[in-house]
Amino acid sequence: MELRKLQNLVADFVERTGIDTGEPLRMLDVVSEVGELAKEILKSTEYGKKPFRPTAAWNDELGDVMFSLICLANRTNVDLEAAVLQVLKKYRHRVESKGDVGSGN
Repeated sequence: MELRKLQNLVADFVERTGIDTGEPLRMLDVVSEVGELAKEILKSTEYGKKPFRPTAAWNDELGDVMFSLICLANRTNVDLEAAVLQVLKKYRHRVESKGDVGSGN
């Protein structure tokens, strides 16, 4: 599914269910969901003692992050497909000019 279609699907769901909220709460939701994803890594690795292996909840948690990020993008009128394509262009330029994608020296 194209990212634009996914954004529309999420927007329709948010509108239908009445779960729209402002940008600050959407951002907090993104951070919260990323924290839950990080917790799955900690559980999987037994806090760094073992190599990472996705847990049973990994897909769900990653999906929650994506849903929250799409909600934030929709709330702020960001076309995620265009944003990701622009970032890829930026990263390609960095790799070509300095050998890595980092923004620092």
